[in-house]
Amino acid sequence: MSVNMPELLIEFFSEEIPARMQARAADDLKRLVTEKLAANGLTFASAEAHSTPRRLALVIDGLPERTADVREEKKGPRVGSPEQAVAGFLKSAGLTSLDQCEQRDTGKGVFYFAVAEKKGRATAEVLAEIIPAVMGDFPWPKSMRWGTGTVRWVRPLHSIIALFGGAVLEGSFDLGGAQGKLVFGNSTRGHRFLSPDAFTVTDFADYKAKLRDAHVVLDRAERKAKIKADAEALAATEGLTLSPDDGLLEEVAGLVEWPVALVGTIDEKFMDVPSEVLITSMRTHQKYFALLDKAGKMAPRFVVVANTVTADGGKAIVAGNERVLRARLSDAKFFWDQDRKTKLEDRVSKLGAITFHAKLGTVAEKVTRVQVLAAEIARAIGADADAATRAALLSKADLVTEVVGEFPEVQGIMGRYYALGEGENPAVAEAIAEHYKPLGPSDSCPTAPVSVSVALADKLDTLVGFFAIDEKPTGSKDPYALRRAALGIIRLILENGLRLNLTQLFKAAHGAYTVSGFAAADGVATDLMAFFADRLKVTLRDQGVRHDLVDAVFALGGEDDLVRLLARVKALQTFVGSEEGANLLAAYKRASNIVRIEEKKDGKAYDQPVDPALLTLTEEKDLYGALSGAGETARPLLAKEDFTGTMAALARLRGPVDAFFDKVTVNAEQADLRANRLRLLSQIRATLNAVADFSRIEG
Repeated sequence: MSVNMPELLIEFFSEEIPARMQARAADDLKRLVTEKLAANGLTFASAEAHSTPRRLALVIDGLPERTADVREEKKGPRVGSPEQAVAGFLKSAGLTSLDQCEQRDTGKGVFYFAVAEKKGRATAEVLAEIIPAVMGDFPWPKSMRWGTGTVRWVRPLHSIIALFGGAVLEGSFDLGGAQGKLVFGNSTRGHRFLSPDAFTVTDFADYKAKLRDAHVVLDRAERKAKIKADAEALAATEGLTLSPDDGLLEEVAGLVEWPVALVGTIDEKFMDVPSEVLITSMRTHQKYFALLDKAGKMAPRFVVVANTVTADGGKAIVAGNERVLRARLSDAKFFWDQDRKTKLEDRVSKLGAITFHAKLGTVAEKVTRVQVLAAEIARAIGADADAATRAALLSKADLVTEVVGEFPEVQGIMGRYYALGEGENPAVAEAIAEHYKPLGPSDSCPTAPVSVSVALADKLDTLVGFFAIDEKPTGSKDPYALRRAALGIIRLILENGLRLNLTQLFKAAHGAYTVSGFAAADGVATDLMAFFADRLKVTLRDQGVRHDLVDAVFALGGEDDLVRLLARVKALQTFVGSEEGANLLAAYKRASNIVRIEEKKDGKAYDQPVDPALLTLTEEKDLYGALSGAGETARPLLAKEDFTGTMAALARLRGPVDAFFDKVTVNAEQADLRANRLRLLSQIRATLNAVADFSRIEG
């Protein structure tokens, strides 16, 4: 740290901040402070924010000692302007006389200019104003008042470090009421139990080092890395591996300042409960990490991360956590045992008590619709329609089980366990587990035909229903996860290479509804295809496919076979990426522009057939022949879905098109020649547009 470029250190020390809020709060602190620095003309070299359960910290390096001097100019009226205009200008500039103004010739006349020189301020003064302002603006998702104070913060505040260049800033934060002010200082506290005494710091390096001595690992990434490494090491000593769980790792890093990993034991009597239930119970309620054996199955061990060091090496902590876990898992085992006493099929009728949506009926009614649609899809893709119908019937039955009531995260998964226990077809059981999939871009996509049929049917029913009652996603709001459902359908179709007519499926799903107040099937199908076009662009963008090419193919209309559409788009991308394709695209745009301009000028279209008798020049005859040949070659190739071959046929147009534009005057003096040549240009457009709407392609 140079003498001339001091460092700013801020710490807000409080009671425990909820784990889920910490990382965002650190980002918000950095953003708010740096925005206010910029607004005051202060630059800096670097900014770094940190969070632990009891503190938010920010260090900014490379700040100047003072803000820069500023010269502000304000242009006024022309010299000789009416007195009223001059008076208004003087008032707005905070001046009393024209003697305080400069006169300048701008090249457009002589004008008055008000010039104000603002001296820079000490950065320390600016910072003392910025910090309370940031605290007042802080966007906590939830906040509270405490004591007699009127200020809101996430949890009660105890102290504020505000150091600039090693010196404490003169300032405070008013808590309101009788709470008084928290005066900026240079002291904080370490770990609540291991190092509770206060200590002072001089700069960030000193702060970070003394926190570590006081049993606080300030850096969140370092805490996460330590938790993971220590848990993996403990697992290895047991001959096990740590079950990956990034979400839990993120949460636990927000619960401890001095992480100490310990391993505990799960009673064998609980190990017959499905591992998903055990893991969900442990991670949800106790924040424990699961361990796996060499076969990848859950082992009767867990890792708990304590926030303290004990004289007995953590034995009492482990014993206490094992005792709490036994109580938790006893409940889970009881629910599991009770649930298996009632068959899934006998639970289906209870779904009538669960509302899917007020305008769309119950979950039981949804199940009935999905059965019909799943069977239709199964027949279309060569799957077992009876198995798909059965899986659809039982797909939601586990929603009324005790285990899913306690752990909603395992819906579908529990249905599979119950179905297998009842002797159902394994394909049916898998479809029950997988019909919600894929839940997101990182989730696996079903490949088993019965699973695919039910997963598609469930999502199609949801999309059609909500679009028919005009509950479509708007902007960033998508309360019914319809974008996710559409992306799921796209993945199911493309990753399994399914040749399905989406419009027909939309209409079939629409026809299965018996509720009132529905939009017409055709309108819903049209809206959904437009929605799918947007979602498809998102999916293909991640694969490096240009969005304008998707638009160009969709613009043809009538294309709702996503596999065929993707093949056409990819062939088009290769084509326009080639030299022939790029040049032909440029020629297309030139031809289209000429035709459009002339059609507008003449007030008529030139889309009639070309008259071969009026072709006088070799170049126009060659182009006409090439267009006719390309069309004849492309048609059967398009019919066979040989889009690469189709593009190759079109590429042969480049030479004749280039020659035409080089040698032929389109706007000939003879009216009939001109009209015929415009029709020829129109035929370029029509020939290329048989493959895609080239007007939608950028470049």
